[in-house]
Amino acid sequence: MVFHKTALEGAYIIDLEPFSDDRGLFARTFCKREFSAIGHNKEFVQFNHSHSNQQGTLRGLHFQRPPHAEIKLIRCIRGSVFDVIVDLRHGSATFLHYVGVELSEQNMRMIYVPEGFAHGFQTLADHCELIYHHTAFYAPNADGGIRYDDPKINIAWPLEISTISEKDKNLPLLSEDFAGMTL
Repeated sequence: MVFHKTALEGAYIIDLEPFSDDRGLFARTFCKREFSAIGHNKEFVQFNHSHSNQQGTLRGLHFQRPPHAEIKLIRCIRGSVFDVIVDLRHGSATFLHYVGVELSEQNMRMIYVPEGFAHGFQTLADHCELIYHHTAFYAPNADGGIRYDDPKINIAWPLEISTISEKDKNLPLLSEDFAGMTL
């Protein structure tokens, strides 16, 4: 694996190094030693799989509040998505900045999302599937999110939104829910 630092401290884009032959390919997606080199020392305790039917579907921006904050490792295994992470760490030099990256079954990229970040994505194709690894169990009482079109972040989503849940459509703007909140 090759770890690429992003403009957001502690967040990485990870390129796999597949081995290919006439049988197909093999690639390592996690190695405790390699992840410890970037400071990862938590256990992944929950793996999730999402499927989105339609191109333009938007999911997010989601996070869990402390003490249930989580690190996420995300990979697209079918289709292609524009994946976005937003730094919500008060005091961070990149507070409210975001990074967007294409994750696809072709490029086999992953994104490592530190605690204190919101995450979301938009599908760039029909029938997209993602695998998520989490360092904290889902805690409904800690569930949080910010609206995908928040003007303080101003994410440049690549497509018109075709599908979005009522929950995600009605997430709060930063000015509504985040005054004084610490992630």
